[in-house]
Amino acid sequence: MANLKEVKQRINSVMSTQQITKAMKMVSAAKLRRAQEKIVQMRPYSQKLTAILNNVSAASEGDSDIVFATKREVKKVLLVPVTSDKGLCGAFNTNILKATNTAIKEQFGGAEITVLPLGKKAYEYFKKSNYTVIDTYFGVFQQLNFDVVKEAASYAMDGFLAGDYDQVVLIFNEFKNVATQLVRVEQFLPMAPQEGEEGNSTETDYLLEPSRTYIIEELVPISLRIQFYKAVLESNASEHGARMTAMDKATENAGELLKELKLMYNRTRQAAITNEILEIVAGANALAGK
Repeated sequence: MANLKEVKQRINSVMSTQQITKAMKMVSAAKLRRAQEKIVQMRPYSQKLTAILNNVSAASEGDSDIVFATKREVKKVLLVPVTSDKGLCGAFNTNILKATNTAIKEQFGGAEITVLPLGKKAYEYFKKSNYTVIDTYFGVFQQLNFDVVKEAASYAMDGFLAGDYDQVVLIFNEFKNVATQLVRVEQFLPMAPQEGEEGNSTETDYLLEPSRTYIIEELVPISLRIQFYKAVLESNASEHGARMTAMDKATENAGELLKELKLMYNRTRQAAITNEILEIVAGANALAGK
């Protein structure tokens, strides 16, 4: 049985850890509220903008005159896994890395793979791989805003137009609630009609000024960058939700461990007191026997 000093040290260590996890949970809760507000505000705008674009595209020629919708034989693929910069958020990062590896093996087995990691965890993982890694934009979460994310989106879009990539795929966690994050593997380029958008594209008639071509040229890049930014915001909110859940569970586990350690401490202390009493009684009996 461990001595009292060792048990006491373990109790103090677990108590310190519990205070840290509790503080991290509170910090994540505060960050989650702000991140959740951003994504809740972004979703209607992104969905409506995409719906308008789909309607306009379907109104006449369809996607044939949209350069970002050009479909080519998939020989070169750009994968954009979105992770966090830090750990201690459960399986949040692991799920993204697994989904990326699965996509590479099952969907793009014969293609040339390039990885554009967003988040330090993704960058640290894929820089050890044999894939080409773009290391310019992995720090987007250090100062998360649209202008920073727009640069990464523009890189992917310019690469697609130049023929450097035949397909661009986003891999991120979609925020549902604090305890639930869903891994999404979505095709970013070439553009594909979004399912589940409100309304039917054939029911809406638009008057386009100054021209349909001008509207398409202006609207498509904006819509794509908004879609890219939305994926990053989804991941950001999911990260704080996952970390809050993980730290809450860690705090509970620390509490359970403290109960066991305190029980062990009391038992060890009682055993030590009993041994001392026995030694005193034995000594007294020895003296009396003389």
